[in-house]
Amino acid sequence: MEPTLSYCVVNTNGREFLLACLEAIERTVPADLEREVLVLDNASDDGSVDAVRALGRDIRLIELDRRTGKATNDSTLLREARGRYCLLLNEDSELRPGAVEALIEALEADPTAAVAGAQLLDSEGREVPCAWRFPGVGTALAGALFLHRWLTVQSKGSETRRVDWVQSSAMLVRREAAAGVGYLDSDFFVYYDECDLCKRLADAGWRTLYVPGARAVHHDQLATDLGAGLPRIVEFHRNRDLYMRKHSSAPAAFAVRLLTAWAYAVRALAALFLPRHPAGVYLAHARQALRPGRGESLRDIAQRSVSSSAASAS
Repeated sequence: MEPTLSYCVVNTNGREFLLACLEAIERTVPADLEREVLVLDNASDDGSVDAVRALGRDIRLIELDRRTGKATNDSTLLREARGRYCLLLNEDSELRPGAVEALIEALEADPTAAVAGAQLLDSEGREVPCAWRFPGVGTALAGALFLHRWLTVQSKGSETRRVDWVQSSAMLVRREAAAGVGYLDSDFFVYYDECDLCKRLADAGWRTLYVPGARAVHHDQLATDLGAGLPRIVEFHRNRDLYMRKHSSAPAAFAVRLLTAWAYAVRALAALFLPRHPAGVYLAHARQALRPGRGESLRDIAQRSVSSSAASAS
């Protein structure tokens, strides 16, 4: 018998987060729900695989020998899953009680919806933005005028509502719908992969829902140290530019680069006079937004590691 739900977890060197994620699944799984748990380990070297095996649970473990991107990994899980619904989770996500029931109920109630996203909380339990309008010149202009919170963020209110796209840290997907559009696009290594999926689903006639009754903690692992965080900044802006070039025109993509760079440059200037604001990080964002092709991204680092390993083996 095929399960109703497949929990699909991607892990990259997040052993302790992963164990907490799996414990949260055990604590919050609805009674009598037919389910399966899949964990894709993205070539971790921190003992994550051994830790999962030591749990002794019925977990389907997919082990990669080289690191690949989030979109590729989520697509692998969606292809391997047997459930009607697939709950995509990062290893640093922890479901709160009632989250799964609320997400499934939302998709069951709306057969035209393919995706349902939970309200995400930070490590302190505070709500964070997790649903937005699709990127474009309009949303970039809203950001440049510092109206992003009011005009672009859609994770608001206490009722389930239709939105453009949701973050995939705790995102329920109707598997047949994802298969119908070819799953996630592996050209997006990480960042904007779920945005691109929701856009292609919308173009195919499917809806995306924000479900505030479903809540999940998403621990913030982003580094404020530029030495560690710069590849993520490069990856972020490179993938936003990829999204714009894929779904819009070259002039629109260029306009978004200019407007985004302006917004971050103003933040960098203001941060010089405000305590605990990382002016250097904002400036790095401004430079990268303007020239997304420069610098070394997370994909570049992963590919360099694979090349080095192949050279050593030969």
